[in-house]
This record gives sequence, C-alpha cells and structure tokens, in this order.
Amino acid sequence: MRVRAVKKDALPAVRDEPWVDPDRRPYVKGDTAWVPVREGFPSDSEIPDRHEYTGRGYFMLGDVAVVHGPRPDKDDVEEIVRFRRPRGVVWIEALADVTRTPETHLLRGECGEVCHRESGYTYYLDPQKVMFAQGNRDEKMRMARLVSEDQKEERVADMFAGIGYFTVPMAGAGAKVHAMEINPVAFGYLRRNIAANNLEGQVEVSCGDCRNLLSGDYDRVVMGHFDAVEMLPAVFSHVHAGSILHVHSIGDQSAKIGEALKGAGFSFSIQVHKVKKYRPHAWHIVQDVTLS
Repeated sequence: MRVRAVKKDALPAVRDEPWVDPDRRPYVKGDTAWVPVREGFPSDSEIPDRHEYTGRGYFMLGDVAVVHGPRPDKDDVEEIVRFRRPRGVVWIEALADVTRTPETHLLRGECGEVCHRESGYTYYLDPQKVMFAQGNRDEKMRMARLVSEDQKEERVADMFAGIGYFTVPMAGAGAKVHAMEINPVAFGYLRRNIAANNLEGQVEVSCGDCRNLLSGDYDRVVMGHFDAVEMLPAVFSHVHAGSILHVHSIGDQSAKIGEALKGAGFSFSIQVHKVKKYRPHAWHIVQDVTLS
C-alpha cells in the first residue's frame, strides 16, 4: 500500500485532500499516521497491506471500537485490537429505560469522550454515557435527502434527538428542526454537536419528555424510538394535511398506526421502509406516514 506520512494530529486536515485514497484506512503508529495514496499521486513509502479482518463485528466511534450483542471473548478483543489499534474497546450490553442510557463494559484500554465523523458531520460523545445510532446511517441520510428534496423550508420535530444523529443532517439539509431529548447528558452533547456543525440558527432545542415539548405545527415528525407508536396521540394536534410522520418500530406496525390515525380522524397513506435486521426474524422498520 502506497502511503504518505503525516502527523497523527493532522489527519482531520488532510482527510479531503485529492491525493488521499478514501477506500483505505490510515495506519497509525505513535504520533505518525501513514495515509493511503490514490493512484497517480506521489507517495513517501510503501507498507504491506494489513490482513483481512474476519473476527467479531464492531464499529468505530472516533478512535474507540464498540461491540454489541453477546459479550466478546478475549480472542475477539485481541483480534479487534490487532486489526484496528483502537484507544479502547467497549462492549454495550444493553440500553436502559426511556433515556436509552448504555450499560457498558470497558474491555481494553480507555474510552471517554470521542470525536466521530460521519457523512461530513462531526459528533462529540462518550460511548459509555450516551447511545449512538451507528446502524441507522442510511436512514439518517435518507431523512436529510427528503428534507433537501422539498421545495419549501420544512419545520421538523425530532422527538428523540439523542446527540443529534437525525437533527444534524436534517438541519444541514435546510430544515428548521425542533430537537427534543429527555436524557440531560445526551442533551448536552446535542447542543455541542449543533454548535460544532455551525447549525445554531437552524435548530431549536428542548430538554425533557418530548410529548410535553411539542409546540406549533410541523411539516415532518421523526419518531426514532421503538415505542413511538404508543406516543402518536401526542403528535396529532401538531400536524396538518401534508405532514409526514416517520414512525420507528420493531416489526411492521402499520395496522396499529392506521387504527390510531383513523380514531383521530386522519386520512393517510403508509409506506414501510426497512432499516436493518434487529434480531433473527425481526426488522427495524420505519413507517412513512403521509397525512391527507
């Protein structure tokens, strides 16, 4: 692999340089980062390609490796460390109650706050204190695309905003977002991430139970919580004909959503969108509900 040597701290500054090969990851050793180089550009050196990773699934949040599912064993952790050299390895055992606070175990190294880049946006968080919806990346970008395709400036409610993983890309696409979050730690990161992406003028933030914080009228409502169907009645007085609700659930809940809407006197259409496999025989679903 052809590479150039840069200071580790300079990695963010060179990320978008034309010579950087975006399909390969930098190799970091000490204070030096060896950055892969595209064909046609000069390089400083050549290093052997790293072995193909065949171990336990994980994802990176900043420089910390995060694992879900059953507890990884020692060999799983060793393979992740050997392949990716993270600052720490964290296992997320579960998410607790309505605040979605992670129950975690630090299996190697250290964790603490990370700076994570995704789809051109910056997110600060501590993976041991707040959740990050890594598996919803395509869904986040779909929300941004739907906002950008609209001919008017939308007013959007993000009812379970977390640290801003839907709020930030939607605001970046031009929406005026009312972001609500009940977990005060996540709310602190939400405000910080809005500022980090220079979106203060696009986002109104509220801390508390979103059912009590909805105000005015919304063109789009993102309900990114698996209990969202039960919370639909709180939304009904804040939407109009043409409003779109994005209702998350485990499994298709279209029939239950339809019953609630009919009971409130709405006409509607529902499109079902699969996000990802949640567990065997169960999908994370988003029901796109258009009111008419």
